[in-house]
Amino acid sequence: MRGLWRKDRGDAVKRTISLAAVLFLAMIVGGAQHIHAADESAESAAMKALDEFMETFNARDAAAWAKTLNYPHVRIAGGDVRVWQSVDEFSTYMDFDRFVEQTGWDHSAWDERTIVQSGEDKVHIAVQFSRYDKDDQKIATYESLYVVTNRDGHWGTQARSSFAP
Repeated sequence: MRGLWRKDRGDAVKRTISLAAVLFLAMIVGGAQHIHAADESAESAAMKALDEFMETFNARDAAAWAKTLNYPHVRIAGGDVRVWQSVDEFSTYMDFDRFVEQTGWDHSAWDERTIVQSGEDKVHIAVQFSRYDKDDQKIATYESLYVVTNRDGHWGTQARSSFAP
C-alpha cells in the first residue's frame, strides 16, 4: 500500500479528474444542441414498432418480421456482429423450424421495455424479453438494447445488441 498515492500518482489522478470535469462541462455547455428532449410521438411509434417486431416473430413470419426492421440492420449477439442490407436478405436469415428444434421455443414476450433516450427520429430502448416453450414454460430471459429509427416514414428496429445467443 505504501507508495500507492505517491505525489506523482496523486498529481496524475488530480489531472485526470480535472480533465474529465472540463470535458464534461464542455459537453454540457458546448454540446447542448446535441441533447435531445424526450419525444412522446417518437416514443409511441417506437413502442408500436417493437410490438409489431414481436408479433411477427411469434407468428413465425420471416417476411413480415423483416419488414419491421430498418436497413441496414445490425445485430450484436453471441460474440458476432451481423449486418443485413435489405428486407430480402434478412427474410432468408431465420429458419424458424430449426430454431424450434434446437431450443424448444414456441413464443417470446417483452418483460420490460424502458426508453433510455429519444429524439424526433430515433429511440433507444432497454428491453428484457423471455422465450417460452409450447407449455408456456420460460426457457430463458435476455436483456438487450434496441435502437428504433424512423427512416423515410417507417419506424423500425435499426440495431439490436443482445445477450441472447
